[in-house]
Amino acid sequence: MESYRKFAAVVLWMTAVIFIGANIRMYHSAQDSQERMYRVEIARLVKEIQKNGFQSQDLSDFEHIYHVECRTEIDPEASDTVRQFFEQTDSDHCFRLINGVLYRFDYTMQSAYTYRNMAKAVNVSLAVMSLLLICVLLYIRQTMIKPFEAMKDIPYELSKGRLAVPLPQNKSRFFGRFLWGIDLLRENMEERKRRELKLQRAQKTLVLSVSHDIKTPLSAIKLYAKVISRNLYEDDEQLKKIAENMEAKTDEIGGFVTQMIKASGEDFLNVEVGQDGFYLSQLVKNIAGYYEDKLKLLHTDFIIEPYVERLLKGDFDRSVEVLQNMMENAIKYGDGTGIALKFGEEEDCVLVTVQNSGNTLPESELLHIFDSFWRGSNVQNNAGSGLGLYICRSLMHRMDGDIFAYIQDGDMYVSAVFRK
Repeated sequence: MESYRKFAAVVLWMTAVIFIGANIRMYHSAQDSQERMYRVEIARLVKEIQKNGFQSQDLSDFEHIYHVECRTEIDPEASDTVRQFFEQTDSDHCFRLINGVLYRFDYTMQSAYTYRNMAKAVNVSLAVMSLLLICVLLYIRQTMIKPFEAMKDIPYELSKGRLAVPLPQNKSRFFGRFLWGIDLLRENMEERKRRELKLQRAQKTLVLSVSHDIKTPLSAIKLYAKVISRNLYEDDEQLKKIAENMEAKTDEIGGFVTQMIKASGEDFLNVEVGQDGFYLSQLVKNIAGYYEDKLKLLHTDFIIEPYVERLLKGDFDRSVEVLQNMMENAIKYGDGTGIALKFGEEEDCVLVTVQNSGNTLPESELLHIFDSFWRGSNVQNNAGSGLGLYICRSLMHRMDGDIFAYIQDGDMYVSAVFRK
């Protein structure tokens, strides 16, 4: 707000400078212009007197000259009339000697369009413009600066986890959609926080329950191990039965572990996926709008191949999330030379493929890149959790689609399959 006040003060100061400068300029311009005009008229009248004589002149044709008088006597001391001719000072005048006769030309500096009238017109115009400028500054302050000032701390409060911070009520067309988006973000964060708390409680309950259930088969396995280590049974049939029991107990423990993994996975991907449908151009425009600038900064070529407009089945936001994960993987694990967005069609499906150059992933690892928490041998020092493509596959399956990857001519291709 303080910066805006300084900006408004500078604008108003510049407006005042323009006012003063314009008036000074007009004054000098008017003086010069009027002086030139009366001199031009006198010069023209002198020529006409030289040519046609004084009696034939009509002064109504002249704007600045209103009286002309002549004297053949040029001695100021000759008489009072002659002296008055030379010494009269109540008007602007000048003398010219024409054909041996001295002429006095009385003129006025006032024209039909005087400096005063011109200054009034210009100043009124400048005043109206200044008033409009002040109105615009006040409008910007009321509709943009003050609302922004009121909500500038909201992102900070949300980042600190203070989700109950009240949003200012604002119907401004400039910030209405922004506040609506912030409110949706807050609701999503609150919902995610509730899910996380619920997940934590469920996980603790599950861990306690499974830990208790695992104790029994573990105790049995430990007992069987002691029996074997002390050679209490020499009969092969009994040893075989013990081995079968141990295997059964390990399978029981494995079932508990599988149950934990399944429960964690279901909670992790507990997101809503719609089936409203969207156009392919919407998806491409969204991805291009963000990654064209980002890849330009990374000096990576980004090519979007031509495509045919199609209506796709699925959730638009989740589809954007899938494409974003594919693009981020291409940026992170490619060589930075180029990334291409390709399109194809097979039966009732549309394929959206992200191609990146410089693949360093062995083909033997392609089967695992969609597994959860799996990271390839090409990760190097790149940070990651190994969940990006796993989430992509889960989301595509929920939208009745699919995702696959292949390597061709040294480039990596990841294709998302959407239903038409």
